[in-house]
Amino acid sequence: MENKRIHIIQFCLFLALCSCTGQLELSPITDKEAGNFFKTEQEMEEAVNGTYASLQFTGLYNLYLPVLGEIPSDNTFDEVPANDEGNYGQLDEFTVITSNSIITRTWKDSYISIQRANTVLHRLPNVVYADQSTKESRKGEMYFIRALNYFNLVRIYGDVPLVTEETENPASFFGKGRNATSAVYEQIIADLKNAIVALPLKALAPGRVSRGAAQALLGKVYLTLGNWANAESYLLEVLNSGEYQLLEDLSDIFSESQENNQEIIFSVQFTQAINGNTEGSDAFQQFSPSGTINGAKGHNLPTRALYALMSDSDKRKSAYLGVTSEGVPFNKKYQKPSSAPNDGGGNWVVLRYADVLLMLAEIENELGNTAQAINYLNRIRERAGLSDIQPQEQSKLRETVAQERRFELIGEGHRWFDLLRYGTAIETMNAYFKNQKINISIQENNLLMPVPQSQIDTDPAIAQNPGY
Repeated sequence: MENKRIHIIQFCLFLALCSCTGQLELSPITDKEAGNFFKTEQEMEEAVNGTYASLQFTGLYNLYLPVLGEIPSDNTFDEVPANDEGNYGQLDEFTVITSNSIITRTWKDSYISIQRANTVLHRLPNVVYADQSTKESRKGEMYFIRALNYFNLVRIYGDVPLVTEETENPASFFGKGRNATSAVYEQIIADLKNAIVALPLKALAPGRVSRGAAQALLGKVYLTLGNWANAESYLLEVLNSGEYQLLEDLSDIFSESQENNQEIIFSVQFTQAINGNTEGSDAFQQFSPSGTINGAKGHNLPTRALYALMSDSDKRKSAYLGVTSEGVPFNKKYQKPSSAPNDGGGNWVVLRYADVLLMLAEIENELGNTAQAINYLNRIRERAGLSDIQPQEQSKLRETVAQERRFELIGEGHRWFDLLRYGTAIETMNAYFKNQKINISIQENNLLMPVPQSQIDTDPAIAQNPGY
């Protein structure tokens, strides 16, 4: 039966090892003294690439952000909760402790990534670039990455320390505690507006941030805040840009041979079989059912309830999901590596066009434009081989859009954040547990993850979330 059962903010400089990521061709940053570094275009490009590379960290898009966005929800579960010292199982069963390695690593890696972006933003104005438009784009890319990190942090932990300057003396940030969620969102919005101004319509290279990525993320931020009008405005900019489209073949969306296709707005780049099989993603191995491949852990598997809910006529059921001979569902969006099981070359999709259409469907419904909402929704359903949705009342259509998001975006790290945004996480999960005959019940204090105990031990001004 399925069970649904901070280190100090890392104010490190760019002396950590950066990794190669496909088209970005990231160069390693070696032991150069930071005060004498970042003075030439080449050195600044290494710093920019190092910031992109941070998104590959285990605590970010290699493993833990997708997990934090799915396992607490009714979308996925942990096959063997005791695996990996129970860290994934705690998310599944809502028994997370403050020393949980997932929430600790995500906090730490997020702030390393933020510090890298802050360093570039601080040093970039003093560096001469041969092409000024490239320099301007790099600024926008860093604003986007910083905003993305803070958007994830604030949704996972609530109030968090807000650091927007390069940290040369970590001690100067002790004793300040956590910034209010509202202030963090204000910074996220400001960063993304700055990014939109600086970024080109087309990314300068595959895997780079484009203007559409910043617009799509800002639309999602406003949607999260319930600001329908602003969310609609920015998402329509993405829609009307003509830069993105739905792929007809569902299997192409996540195919390694088709990566960075026209449906992908932004993805974190991974490459396999480089540097002794150390550069790829761990997702395929960690998110495969136990016993199916070497080292499979059965983390973040689609629930049987979700699999059963999908119609057999829905093309997404066979394109996105599979099921083992023992009846355990698995996600086909994680591409099987050709080298080692923990060396996946498939990119992690952060934003894609189908998500934009579904967000617009949600927004138009909330604005009372149900006909337009259904139009967006039917574009997704038609590709899935399903009949069109007929006119519905607003409340019913709200449920329909939510279900389509589950089917379309399964495993991509959205469902838990969707439930939080809807304000239905407690109701939905308690109903799920009851239907599955699982003796778990959640309440308000389960909606945020705890601040890592190691962070509080380092700086007692960082308060813990209630209930932990």
